[in-house]
Amino acid sequence: MTTDTALLNSVDTQKPGKPTWTTTSSKRVTSTDALRVVILITFALLALIPIVWLLLGSFKTQPELAAGASTLFPSSWSFTNYTEALTRFSFGSYLLNSVVVTVAATVLTLAVNSMAAYGLAKYNFRGKTFLFIVTLATIMIPLQVILIPVYQVVASLGLVNSLWGLIIPAAATPTGVFILRQYMLSIPDELIEAARIDGAGEFRIFASIVLPICRPALAVVAILSVMWRWNDFLWPLIVAQSESVYTLPVALARFNAEETVPFNLILAMSVVSILPIVVLFLFFQRQVTTGIANTGLK
Repeated sequence: MTTDTALLNSVDTQKPGKPTWTTTSSKRVTSTDALRVVILITFALLALIPIVWLLLGSFKTQPELAAGASTLFPSSWSFTNYTEALTRFSFGSYLLNSVVVTVAATVLTLAVNSMAAYGLAKYNFRGKTFLFIVTLATIMIPLQVILIPVYQVVASLGLVNSLWGLIIPAAATPTGVFILRQYMLSIPDELIEAARIDGAGEFRIFASIVLPICRPALAVVAILSVMWRWNDFLWPLIVAQSESVYTLPVALARFNAEETVPFNLILAMSVVSILPIVVLFLFFQRQVTTGIANTGLK
């Protein structure tokens, strides 16, 4: 009786037309949360300023760029810079080289890293732990340290100044092996043993059972590989010795080194170079976060 009276009194005290709801799971927004949001938005806007300037500058003419910040927006919006860069300076061939190198290197990376990770995760052999530790240790070795030995190996194979010289050396990555190996550890050994009892071969188990289960981790490694290969500059700069083998980052750097630099065309091709990475991440960001969370990376 007392509870019913309290409920009726609470209903009577509410103003008509303005119902209120209270839930035990509601969280009050404190001043600290608001300050945190303001700081994050501020830094996000600061990070976007160069990208916005790059995008707007890619539509400007050379005199407009020379005017500096006095003209933020272009006087006329046109794609002349993009079409001229793709036809006048053979940026189309550089773009094609980047696509070929990125796609081929990513496919090769997925194949090599997945097989190495499967061996380290599901096979027991002497020296397995030591081999895995050595593989992880190579993550701490920068490219500049092993640049000369790798170049000598590539030169001895006759792959200098060729697209294969850009694709093959970076096929096996310790980061990719680690991500895939951590994910494969979550696959039950009983599932693989059952497939062996049913007469499935090792390659069939790997291709038909392990790889489909590891799709989130494979998506993470694929996206990371695309980012690394597409933005790679130092190794293509050394191996590519003729313009027919230049990738897009190398071509942009070569044009910046000239005395007369067409900055409007450089900005247009810079937008083209970052656009695939942005689109790729926007489409696969859920797979990236899911794969990283499932592999236990922090």
